[in-house]
Amino acid sequence: MSKIDEYIAKRSKQSADFAREYKEESQKLQVAVEVRNLREELGMSQRKFAELVGKPQSTIARIESGKMNVSINVLNEIAVATNQKLTVRFEPVTA
Repeated sequence: MSKIDEYIAKRSKQSADFAREYKEESQKLQVAVEVRNLREELGMSQRKFAELVGKPQSTIARIESGKMNVSINVLNEIAVATNQKLTVRFEPVTA
């Protein structure tokens, strides 16, 4: 376990608010990485990708930066526009 992982685990045990906020930010970052990877796999700029999915380029930028809490509806619109299957799954929490 890295020092940062140890720190996060320690702070999460000490503060439920920290644990909740960390989990939310981790999820936003995971979505950001997935959307950016998809766009790059398609070889598209943010502007072209935004046009394809029918969203403003600023929305794509906010998603990719992890600054936007993206709804399932928006992710589904991205999936449909890019001929992808959106999969949501629950996984056990690891310590």
